[in-house]
Amino acid sequence: MRIPLIKISHLALSLLLLLASGMSFAEKADRDKPIDLEADSLTSNDAKKISVYSGNVILTQGTLVIHADKLVVREDKDGFQHSTSTGSPTTFRQKMEGKDEYIQGSGQRIEYDGRMDKVQLYVKAWVKRGEDIVHGDYIMYDANAEYAEVLGGPQGATPANPKGRVHAVIQPKSAKGAGAKPAAETPPASAPQDNQ
Repeated sequence: MRIPLIKISHLALSLLLLLASGMSFAEKADRDKPIDLEADSLTSNDAKKISVYSGNVILTQGTLVIHADKLVVREDKDGFQHSTSTGSPTTFRQKMEGKDEYIQGSGQRIEYDGRMDKVQLYVKAWVKRGEDIVHGDYIMYDANAEYAEVLGGPQGATPANPKGRVHAVIQPKSAKGAGAKPAAETPPASAPQDNQ
């Protein structure tokens, strides 16, 4: 069932800037794309400026795609948007600006504060950018302060990580990107030197 659209000013920015090291921005053009929302039901209270989408919720805006069981969107008195998506799990995926690469993540609950430009993922949360990934019970990114925090905890426990500790896998920077000479141009230390 198609649900009428509501105005969500910076939701495209909400779920995208999470891994602090090597930060890249999501597809900037997404902000200017229409928001398409689908759900099984919608309740909207214009007086309180709250809309609740329930049942197989799919939000699409450009390359941003969010899947949730429920999405609550609230506008504060100053016009800033705040959203909470919940699910088992709720997920997002968005293309990175200028790259053929995506940032994606998941948690039982994802909250976005449009005023602070801050996103928080709760319970069995993970965020992946390219081949880098971080897992935790809680993941927060404050885009204004360029600050990230990841906490472990018992709710983040999985069979592979029974204590629910924070776990990150960060790929090495490529030699080309780090400014090093390509391996073909650098002889191995044990190679004999030609004295001509």
